[in-house]
Amino acid sequence: MLLDFEKPIAELEAKLEGMKKIALESDVDVSDAVKSLETKIKNLKKETFSNLTRWQRVQLSRHPDRPYTLDYIYEIADDFVELHGDRTVKDDKAIVGGFGSVNKQTYMFIGQQKGRNTKQRQLRNFGMANPEGYRKALRLMKLAEKFNKPIVTFIDTPGAFPGLEAEERGQGEAIARNLKEMFMLKVPVICIVIGEGASGGALGIAIGDKVLMLENTWYSVISPENCSTILWRSWDYKETAAEAMRVSSYDMLDLQLIDGIINEPLGGAHVDMQAMAKEVKKVILQLTKELSEMSDEDRISKRIDKFCSMGVVKE
Repeated sequence: MLLDFEKPIAELEAKLEGMKKIALESDVDVSDAVKSLETKIKNLKKETFSNLTRWQRVQLSRHPDRPYTLDYIYEIADDFVELHGDRTVKDDKAIVGGFGSVNKQTYMFIGQQKGRNTKQRQLRNFGMANPEGYRKALRLMKLAEKFNKPIVTFIDTPGAFPGLEAEERGQGEAIARNLKEMFMLKVPVICIVIGEGASGGALGIAIGDKVLMLENTWYSVISPENCSTILWRSWDYKETAAEAMRVSSYDMLDLQLIDGIINEPLGGAHVDMQAMAKEVKKVILQLTKELSEMSDEDRISKRIDKFCSMGVVKE
């Protein structure tokens, strides 16, 4: 799938393939032209992806080839045992979690999971969790705390499921309880936004000692489209809304709402999933070492202070 701003690059790449084909099928020397075009493509990529608008980053965060939670877990962890169910209602497939080891250190991995095709998207409910999903996540966090294992959460959701049945089963209470309990967890908690970070659906598993975002992701109380619908009664102003809302990872860092940004390969995380996962793994190991050197009390205190200091209060 090509995004609009990627089409000029794709056209040059197609032209490059044509030149290489000509070189193979004839005796014509096009090496200089090929080299010149490769340089042009490289420069265009750098220029394009270093000057993305906020809306373009939102588009990249939703790319269908972008790695999802399980992609990262299976790439990062040496082994992974998925755990199921909230012990109350059912197993919510929109949230996955379980124990996995990285460099002989056991972690509890939790995250929202989307689907690659129509059947998978229906199974995963498009990454929109019900209350039982958040209760499952909390159960797994408490299990990690019991066995003194650090927690890593991957955030990628367009929001918590807004259906009537979700509200009947206590969607708001489930998310609120997760917020409260995550503040008091005695083990290190690392939260990483790997795609979309929308509303309380994202925040329900995003209270941690360190909160990071991949470069081409977004994090906000509402999506640009829904914001546009509320303000202008139309989705046509979604780009304007994205700019006004300042939803990008760089905006979040400037506003001191996150602790860092993990750079993506040129073109996005989906271009080189292994390289992206390797960088995420490196950050996880580095932060785990840093957080493990602190006492439980200090970690909890700093975690609470970090979130309490967000925003501006005027009396």
